[in-house]
Amino acid sequence: MDWIQALILGCIQGLTEFLPVSSSGHLTIGQEIMHLDTSVADNLQFNVAVHSATVLSTLLILRKEIFNILKGTFGSKEWNCDKEYALKLIISMIPIFIIGMFFKDFVEELFGKGLILVGICLIVTALLLSFAHFAKPRQKENISYLDAFIIGIAQMVAILPGLSRSGTTIATGILLGDKKEKVANFSFLMVIVPILGESLLSLLKIDDELSNSIGWFPLLVGFLAAFLTGCFACKFMINMVKKSKLVYFAIYCVIIGVWAIIYAL
Repeated sequence: MDWIQALILGCIQGLTEFLPVSSSGHLTIGQEIMHLDTSVADNLQFNVAVHSATVLSTLLILRKEIFNILKGTFGSKEWNCDKEYALKLIISMIPIFIIGMFFKDFVEELFGKGLILVGICLIVTALLLSFAHFAKPRQKENISYLDAFIIGIAQMVAILPGLSRSGTTIATGILLGDKKEKVANFSFLMVIVPILGESLLSLLKIDDELSNSIGWFPLLVGFLAAFLTGCFACKFMINMVKKSKLVYFAIYCVIIGVWAIIYAL
């Protein structure tokens, strides 16, 4: 992988991690278009770098929310709304923790990572976004514990390439009646620990032979590209959710999904 390919893949990761169009699906498409050797394109070091970059962009954009949650959680002995919110975030992480720790390899082997699967899952993402756009559930003031767990299940299902994590979790929250801005923030916050955990597990798998398969410069370029585009995409996505523009992403997902299926045939 050269630095130009790393730049392109880093931008794809940063933009699509937050936009409801599936980062894993778009990375697969990008690799296919550039005819990258899968053993290199899936290099663990590169994956760790770009995913860590998107986590860092989340921490930067949502720093005020994160600081307030931490301050309220650890700065007071009394039970308060911040501790309640933190507990809901933990509950939302349970499903992805179970699938990530015990069944991730099994799921990847069962479903694979081909473009046909990506295309189908992108169309499913489009359907979810469309339902969320046209549905008018009675809105609730706060995300409940049950809602947090259901949104967590949605995140677990979104392990499939092409099924957008942000799109699936935000659409699920909206369908449950949660306010759009709140569920968008919740969706971005709930993924921080799982991504860091997955990155740590990936680091433990890196051996000497693999560590030499990509240079430091492509890693740096990919990291910076993912971080900068991630900052933009995070802010952009929150504003788009507020303005109820998810249906535009649904149209995009259908187009790219159909293209991916045709390209693979």
